Parts: sequence; structure tokens; C-alpha cells
Amino acid sequence: MQAANQARPDHEQASWEASVSTWIDGEAEIRPEDLDSPYGRQVWDTYHLIGDVLRNQDLAIKPSDFFYARVSKALDAEPSIVAPRNLHGRSPARLGLSGLAVAAAVATVVWVALPYLTGPETAGSPPVQVMASAADDPGLRDYLDAHREISGSSAVRQVSFGSGASR
Repeated sequence: MQAANQARPDHEQASWEASVSTWIDGEAEIRPEDLDSPYGRQVWDTYHLIGDVLRNQDLAIKPSDFFYARVSKALDAEPSIVAPRNLHGRSPARLGLSGLAVAAAVATVVWVALPYLTGPETAGSPPVQVMASAADDPGLRDYLDAHREISGSSAVRQVSFGSGASR
């Protein structure tokens, strides 16, 4: 097995094992001849064992207490990873730009929401002249009533669950 492992470079071996894994998952294609080696059969058996254990926990090999002790000892021997201190700090330009971004966001929200908060008529707008009214034409009045009933008076469209075509 060691000779077969040493025949491939590490990056090529990892890539080949990944392609075998994706092939077993049904996500890729691989040539069956690639598995015709002792190492290929070992990889094949390993991936099938992994799949069997994932489907049935009774097939899993239970580690001994000695194994857990070795893992614990290896973890204790690992060096601690300490994050480096912040080298950038808080520069005045960075704080100024973040404040400017917040002010721009607030101004945008106010600009977009202002027409909804002030209402339809403002002090500087001229009054709207009505050219025709629904009282003049009974057909127009019926049409406008039906339109208001379907669409509602707000800009948000109402959903109608009435007698529509059902599938």
C-alpha cells in the first residue's frame, strides 16, 4: 500500500480520491480501470465502508478508551493559536467614512419615505382641476366602482379570492 501511495504526488492523490468520492456519490464519472490497483481497491472499500456506516450505526467500529486518551493527549500537545492584535486600529478617516455612510443611508430613507409621510397635497402645489366626475356618467361610475373594488384605494394591490377561473 505504501508503494502505491508513494507512486502519486500528494495533490494528485487527493484529487483522485475526491473524484472517486464524487463518483460514488453519483455526481461525476470515473474510469473503472483507475480503481484496478491495490490502492484503488482500498479507496473503493474505504468509501463503501463510510457509506455503510452512515446508513447503519451498528457497523461503526467503536474506539477504545485508549484511543480517546491518545486524542486528548495530542490535542493538549497542540500549540494555542493566538490571534494577532489589530494592526490597523481606528483611524480618524475610517471613523469619518463610516459616519458618512450612516448619514447617507438615513438621508436615502428620508428621501424615499418623504412622499408617503407628507400626503398627496403639499403647501406649494396647485389644486388639481377635475375635468369630469363619475356623477356625470352612470356607466363611468359603475366602471370606477368596479375598478376600486378590484384594485383598492392603496398602491398595494389587493388579492381577490372571488369567482375566478379555477384549475
